[in-house]
Amino acid sequence: MGLEATEWDALLLSLRVALLAVLLSLPAGIAVSWLLARRDFRGKTLVDMAVHLPLVLPPVVTGYGLLVLFGRQGIVGGWLEATFGISFAFRWTGAVLAGAVVGFPLMVRAIRLSMEGVDQRLEAAAATLGAGPWRVFLTLTLPLALPGVITGAFLAFARALGEFGATITFVANIPGETRTLPIAVYTHLQIPGGEQEAIRLVVLSVGLAVAALVLSEYLARAAKRRLEPA
Repeated sequence: MGLEATEWDALLLSLRVALLAVLLSLPAGIAVSWLLARRDFRGKTLVDMAVHLPLVLPPVVTGYGLLVLFGRQGIVGGWLEATFGISFAFRWTGAVLAGAVVGFPLMVRAIRLSMEGVDQRLEAAAATLGAGPWRVFLTLTLPLALPGVITGAFLAFARALGEFGATITFVANIPGETRTLPIAVYTHLQIPGGEQEAIRLVVLSVGLAVAALVLSEYLARAAKRRLEPA
């Protein structure tokens, strides 16, 4: 049996949310990963803890924190809406923000480990040959850390694709606007006789997650092979 129109909406919304969450958070993820991998500074432990906090907090707590900060009456959200007309609460853009936040720790962890594996002597040699910090980073560090960047991006994508608790707390369950695949599964389970639709969406969600992980592994290995000397 094919998907219903509302289920197609949930699928396409989930893919859009997960993709945008990764694209918007990836530059920050690379920057934070480099900072944690290459710099020692006062407060580094606190930064590291803040980055990984969404990984250990209950998702509902993360969603409530987003609501307090980015809601229409929130500290940041109220200012953004009044100044730029940008609103997150109860909109699909809020689902993107929630997905980016919960996926960010996985992204940073993978990229940071990859950057820590880059030989700093190569970076030092490039610097002695006249390459500036930005050139060293863009032409040496980042390409060598590419397998980790790919892995981190796909892990964050898969995490954002399956996000439920933070999303429903922050943007609620609005059909066609914020009802992603996990929320659609939850909705069907609340309806008598909705188990069939729920199972169909569960299978679809598992398939998408597995596909993302397999593609991540394939691309990371391909990138690693290209970096190996002939």
